Amino acid sequence: MSQSNRRTFLKQAGALAAAASVSAPRIASGQDANEKIVVSVIGCGGRGVGLGGICDGQDDSTVAYVCDPDKNRAEHAKKRTNADHAVADMRKIFDDKSVDAVLIASCDHWHAPAAILAANAGKHVYVEKPCSHNILEGRAIINAGKKNNVVVQHGTQSRSSPSKQKAMQALRDGEIGDVLVSRHVNSQKRSNIGHQTPSDPPAHVDYDLWVGPAAWRDYQSNYVHYHWHWFFNFGTGDIGNDGVHGIDVARWGLGVETHPSFVTGYGSKLYFDDDQEFPDTYSLAFEYPGDGKVGQKRVLIYDQRIWTPYNEDPEGNTTFFYGTKGMMTIGRKIKVFGPRNQLIREEELTRGDKIHQRNFLDAIKDRSLVPNAEINTGHLSSSLCHLGNIVSRTGRAIRFDPQTEKIIGDEEASKLLGREYRKDHWAVPKV
Repeated sequence: MSQSNRRTFLKQAGALAAAASVSAPRIASGQDANEKIVVSVIGCGGRGVGLGGICDGQDDSTVAYVCDPDKNRAEHAKKRTNADHAVADMRKIFDDKSVDAVLIASCDHWHAPAAILAANAGKHVYVEKPCSHNILEGRAIINAGKKNNVVVQHGTQSRSSPSKQKAMQALRDGEIGDVLVSRHVNSQKRSNIGHQTPSDPPAHVDYDLWVGPAAWRDYQSNYVHYHWHWFFNFGTGDIGNDGVHGIDVARWGLGVETHPSFVTGYGSKLYFDDDQEFPDTYSLAFEYPGDGKVGQKRVLIYDQRIWTPYNEDPEGNTTFFYGTKGMMTIGRKIKVFGPRNQLIREEELTRGDKIHQRNFLDAIKDRSLVPNAEINTGHLSSSLCHLGNIVSRTGRAIRFDPQTEKIIGDEEASKLLGREYRKDHWAVPKV
């Protein structure tokens, strides 16, 4: 079956499935059993190369393109993933009808624009965490995925960890009673990125493509690569970098499937004297009121100190669940404690990276399969990072409407639900 015929079949099969009984199997990909899923990678840092390598190692997928505005990184990724092509401009991928799916591991400011463009081109999307640079973009990805009937998987791979899935089920079954509070601690030692001034970008970097739809800032050597995490224009801070993984697990175990209504706390730079704009220290609380009665409220707490190698527990970056009959911790191991802090059981942690990629490919082939971290899940967890950053940037608590995704009674804070874009840039999303 040719690629064009296969895509026609995809649309026809989807229409037939919608008209059929809800119990009938849905075939939306139109893939033959022996036909490989053609994927492409956008963003060729360590994470992008890793994702592409996993797909290259599967019997039913192959890597067609790798894409990065840094020519050296793109060529390196091409070799590591056995890709057919290395390109700088992602539009070449979207225009190629043979590409079935894209893996987006670019800078945060490109996550949502690239995901939306890919979905609008009919590609399935795996988008790294956080799925968006801000809350408006997260909602726009959801809308694009629905509109184009494509699979969108979020890169919070803990959702595919067998041991964490088992732990979540134990919490649901009441192993530690009712879980009223969850808490994630992000404690590690990051590096000082120094103070730099604008300069000319290296010849092998297309800086105009790198900035993309974000508001323009002249090149600085501590933007590219990785340190973009710490700048408002391009990243979401370490809360959206490492923190989002633990925040996602904390929300998962707390059992909340909506946004919080009240966010309060603190975020500031206490340690790093450098160009970083995001806080190195946070203490945030997110309240889920339920029906407002005692016993129905839930609270998620996030603590961050990225300037210290000293951990408050031997595990390091740990997620805590406090129940009415005990406590569970998830770090390098999963531990359950009962009365008088007695250790009831513990087990080793299993990672979900390769399983998560396999789950994405399986969801493309079998459209009745819901991805382990489908985009609605990713949006709810990513939004906690964005709301926490709004609290830190404004210096005050906010009240949030989970239904409308609007901040109540604070015009200054409301402006931070989105961001400024470059005028008339081809990748500016409609939010």
